[in-house]
Amino acid sequence: MPSKRTFLKAAMVIAACVAAPVQAQQKLEEVNYLLPAPAFLPAFIPWVLAQQRGYYAKEGLNVKFVVAKGGVDVAKQVGAGNAPIGGGIGDTPIIARAQGIPVKAVALLGGGSLTNLVVHADQGINGPADLKGKTVTVLAYQDTTFFSLLGMLASVGLTKSDLNIQAAGPRGIWQQFADGRAAAFAGPVDWAINARDAGAKIKIYRGDSYFPSMAQAIIASDELIQKRPDLVGKLVKATLHGLDDIMKQGKGVVPDYIAGSPNFKGKEKFIGEVVELYTEYTYKGQKVLGEMNPDRLAKVQAFYVKEGIVPKAAPVDELYTNQFVK
Repeated sequence: MPSKRTFLKAAMVIAACVAAPVQAQQKLEEVNYLLPAPAFLPAFIPWVLAQQRGYYAKEGLNVKFVVAKGGVDVAKQVGAGNAPIGGGIGDTPIIARAQGIPVKAVALLGGGSLTNLVVHADQGINGPADLKGKTVTVLAYQDTTFFSLLGMLASVGLTKSDLNIQAAGPRGIWQQFADGRAAAFAGPVDWAINARDAGAKIKIYRGDSYFPSMAQAIIASDELIQKRPDLVGKLVKATLHGLDDIMKQGKGVVPDYIAGSPNFKGKEKFIGEVVELYTEYTYKGQKVLGEMNPDRLAKVQAFYVKEGIVPKAAPVDELYTNQFVK
């Protein structure tokens, strides 16, 4: 029979094995990650996937997603030091810097555009030039969907006064279109699927074919980049790992994504289509995953200044850094 000492040693080994995962969990650095909208929205699949597959934890981070009031609010909170990092659009630093908010884009999640033009396939609309005199919906007048639409219109010689642009909110933007109250809308491709499922016959035109608007970006403050480049690098690495999985695995990521966003349980087909469309229209097109194109950023900023969206241009190298993606 084993001795009492043997039992005690065995118990100590078991206790150590049980405690080790707890201790490892306790060593994770807690990070609040600000998102411009709720994390369960399909636009945030790379982030949810990175969380669900443990990529943040592997970097020693316990990430908690916190919802802000849009990308500019994310930039304000990050710039003020209320959160270490957040998400916006590639052009968010243009607007933020113009307001004196010291933030940069530290990674861009895709070479396409988050905002695309969705039209009725059976109404003879073949691009922005055919929108003259028609009703078009956007999310809000201070949102990138609106600014990107203005850029698309400008590429064909039109202005906002040439059509009726309606700020319809996150549901109205595609519902009004699906109901026939709008000829088109400018927005992400998951809303195009919503409109189609509601009965609309849709056609999608790439937004970046007309205006170099960008995909979503990871945003950090100048101070954090300087003082905690290790933290920024870990967050970028883990998030881009999630994006890379989508690019390589396609619909294969759907089960893990839904495990992280259980409100989509039973909607696997929908999420699979979202993954395919985001990959085609938003994620593809980067030579280096996560890399910002400064020429593209400069063109967007020049348009923003011309349209009075921002009062003046900032040096382009103050708007981004690629140090964390190379």
